[in-house]
Amino acid sequence: MRADDHTGTDLGTAVPGSAAPDADELVQEAPATAVPHGTAAEPRWKKLPVVWQLRRSVGLQRGMLVAGLVLVAGFVLLAVLAPVLAPYGYNQLSGPDGSFPRQAPPSPEHLWGTTVGGYDVLSRVIWGSQTAILTVVIAVVASIFLGVALGLVSGYLGGWLDRVLVTIADAIYAMPTLLLAIVVSIIISGGQSSFLGGIMAAALSITVVFVPQYFRVVRAETVRLKSEPFVESARVVGTPTTRILTRHVLRNATRSLPLIVTLNSSEAILTLAGLGFLGFGINPTAAAEWGYDLNRALSDVASGIWWTGVFPGAAIVLLNLGITLVGESLNDLSDPRLRIRRRATTPTPKAATA
Repeated sequence: MRADDHTGTDLGTAVPGSAAPDADELVQEAPATAVPHGTAAEPRWKKLPVVWQLRRSVGLQRGMLVAGLVLVAGFVLLAVLAPVLAPYGYNQLSGPDGSFPRQAPPSPEHLWGTTVGGYDVLSRVIWGSQTAILTVVIAVVASIFLGVALGLVSGYLGGWLDRVLVTIADAIYAMPTLLLAIVVSIIISGGQSSFLGGIMAAALSITVVFVPQYFRVVRAETVRLKSEPFVESARVVGTPTTRILTRHVLRNATRSLPLIVTLNSSEAILTLAGLGFLGFGINPTAAAEWGYDLNRALSDVASGIWWTGVFPGAAIVLLNLGITLVGESLNDLSDPRLRIRRRATTPTPKAATA
């Protein structure tokens, strides 16, 4: 049972001689229903978000979710195992047999060929997954932290602070994503920087773009929830504001965030690639970045040198596709209209045996 199911509690029905009910007793969840004798309790791992979504999904929806998870997990493994899987370093230009040839076609020594700068394409793609995953994780986590915190404070306290934050968020939200990221990147790093500096600059640039989205969603939910009876009950009995926000409002105001996270993650991949393509990303000698490699491959297209641009571009498309498939599947599972439609079209056991 959720916290808002206790909104019918009457504060004036305390038993004479007993202590006044604590705030947590008024709003905390009721104890779980006892498991009938002989029925084994569900393992805890089955309640994990990803497993729970897989168990609820059916048909094409499950196929989309599984395909998206496989793609995303594959790139995460590439990022983690890049030092083991990559045949060469991301900025390595020579091997035991001497310097690498420039724009060499795929061969046993270089399975995906080499770039115009003499880098191994396969190694750059593998190391680039590490840069992309790390940047997206930092950007999304920072966006959630700032957006949720500001949304809770703004929606609950209101007043002049709420008006100021809403105005700033609307102004940032109205700006083009890539243009704003370019401006922030130039301010932070001057356009290009080292590995950690470049990743932080790119992540912060994307964070500034995404914070208003989390802020608007959480603020709207907080404004709605602060007038609910279970929040009013906690306020009446003197529960501190920070405890109300963190214990009772936060968990009810953030239920739609997983959907926004997947959408923002795919947009972050494209924004990072756009920064690198335009020359405002990470220094190419400091880390591999797919957008920069695509920019360098532009001059190769007219010469028929396809391998320098196809593989980095395919990596961007596949990772973005995987995140999008996961996001669309989560959206379908969270939409009550689609759930009702799925129940209506799913045959019952009696109908199936009839």
